Amino acid sequence: MGDAGRILKVLEICAGAGGQALGLERAGFEHELLVELDENAVSTLRHNRPHWKVVQGDVADPTVWNPRDYEGKIDLLAGGVPCPPFTIAGKQLGATDERDLFAWAIEQVNILRPRALLLENVKGLSMPRFSGYRQHVLDRLREFGYAAEWRLLNASNYGVPQLRPRFVLIAMTSDDFAYFHWPEPVDHPPTVGNVLFPLMSAKGWNGAMDWAEKANGIAPTIVGGSKKHGGADLGPTRAKKAWEKMGVNGWALADDAPACDDVFDIGPKLTVEMTARLQGWDDEEFSWKFTGKKTAKYRQIGNAFPPPVAKVIGIAIAAALDHTTEPRKRDLATAHDPIYRALRDRDDFMTIAQITKAIGVRLEIHELERRINLLSQDFHIETRSDKSKSTAYKLGAFKAFRGEEDHVRHGKFQQERIRIS
Repeated sequence: MGDAGRILKVLEICAGAGGQALGLERAGFEHELLVELDENAVSTLRHNRPHWKVVQGDVADPTVWNPRDYEGKIDLLAGGVPCPPFTIAGKQLGATDERDLFAWAIEQVNILRPRALLLENVKGLSMPRFSGYRQHVLDRLREFGYAAEWRLLNASNYGVPQLRPRFVLIAMTSDDFAYFHWPEPVDHPPTVGNVLFPLMSAKGWNGAMDWAEKANGIAPTIVGGSKKHGGADLGPTRAKKAWEKMGVNGWALADDAPACDDVFDIGPKLTVEMTARLQGWDDEEFSWKFTGKKTAKYRQIGNAFPPPVAKVIGIAIAAALDHTTEPRKRDLATAHDPIYRALRDRDDFMTIAQITKAIGVRLEIHELERRINLLSQDFHIETRSDKSKSTAYKLGAFKAFRGEEDHVRHGKFQQERIRIS
């Protein structure tokens, strides 16, 4: 609920199967529009909330929806833009991945002019590989008149029995951002055994109690996979080993809970319903039904933002927009990549000596060159050598798609569309 009793409106892009949407709804937000590419996720959204306006298609396609139709009409722009460009398990192509929509989403802020922005992605985006990318995002938002902050949040700190680290970006106008406080973690997160015992014992499995006592920790991050890679299992080998220590066979999913006298070498497999429970869906506050076949359901669940986490963040955003919290001064970390900023602030070539002087930190030549090489993966970098063989660098254009009609992303996206999720 907004100031003077006004309902806070949210527009959600890359909405998936509704994890973030359900959490924001429980936080008091009302959805104006949800945009999602995957037909199975769209079906799930429409099945659970027939009154929501849900459109299917490429969120960056102006024929699917027009951001200008919602200019000045929403309080929050939210979304979980595709994570493969940044995931540690992938190639980390960043700005050159045809699935990357983070930079595009940032540009929509200047069109929609929401009071707040919420974007979440994988932990990989917080790594040094993407320091320049993050710097560009913060600088761009500042140009639009928004203050912004990143924070790495673990789902287990907010009542979800799964580690699931997510890198969250919150932005607001400065007047509102002074009232924003990140949600406080819970003291004792639930364990896998506590949460799944009712489902594991649903068919009278004799080993359910002993299993629950063994599964007394936090689950590894559930990985739903994509249409390009991954099926209905619990992730890479490292994750499967962690599941095995909890007495779970992570090599596939089961259709049903264990029967009364079932005996397992490793332990039972999880059902789709169980994985949903580990993501924070339940039979009460976060009740939700998934449509499609087993693999499609699991992919929707595994790629989701846990509803309880979305709820607590949504409550924190609403409180800031309503100014119901105590304001505080913020020392925002805006220098994610000083080398990027040094090159950006000078529209000319810079030598290593000039860059070193600009950033105020003396780096070994090989380290500075390594960091410039990282920048070159997301930005065009021109190089020039003089007679003394000293190399100079000049920052060129951002490679990421930001809405350009002639961007290479369009062709690559169409080629890969049937495999993008």
